[in-house]
Amino acid sequence: MEIAVLPQRDELIERCLQGDTLGYKELYVRYSKAMYNTCLRMLNNVAEAEDVLQESFIEAFKNLESFEHRTSFGGWLKQICINRSINQLKKRKVDWVDIEKTAIPDLADENEVDGAETALQVESVKKAMMKLPDGYRTVLNLYLMEGYDHEEIAEILNVAESTTRTQYIRAKQKLLQLLKEGS
Repeated sequence: MEIAVLPQRDELIERCLQGDTLGYKELYVRYSKAMYNTCLRMLNNVAEAEDVLQESFIEAFKNLESFEHRTSFGGWLKQICINRSINQLKKRKVDWVDIEKTAIPDLADENEVDGAETALQVESVKKAMMKLPDGYRTVLNLYLMEGYDHEEIAEILNVAESTTRTQYIRAKQKLLQLLKEGS
């Protein structure tokens, strides 16, 4: 016997659909901090993150009727924020590097970093990540923080999967370098 899982309807979204302006405010309050952090991690620029956050909420509110409850509202909104952040990055003309067109050193030959030795504080890692180039930081965030795989990242960024793998490898290398330098 199969049990069908029906999407849960959110009372707050229903209120918004009925025109309750306080419902919109409550949705914004509920999700704005997390979505802002997502945008900021992607863009590394406070003003751009704030703009993208506002544009994302406007888009979500305009299209609220098309929200089908297949996922949570937060998941749906997060996808909007990520897509808008990527569009903002594309305006900056981020250079994506294809792994097949570059030579990357064999990582097995390099000295491994001992995780126990490098018990780094979260703040130092965050600061170092913010110093990464946009392309590196974007792929690293989508892969490590947002949980996307390389195939999904390639689709989101409209690049080859090998390109996302290259960016990820280089981002990790650069991040380790920055952490070793104490940046």
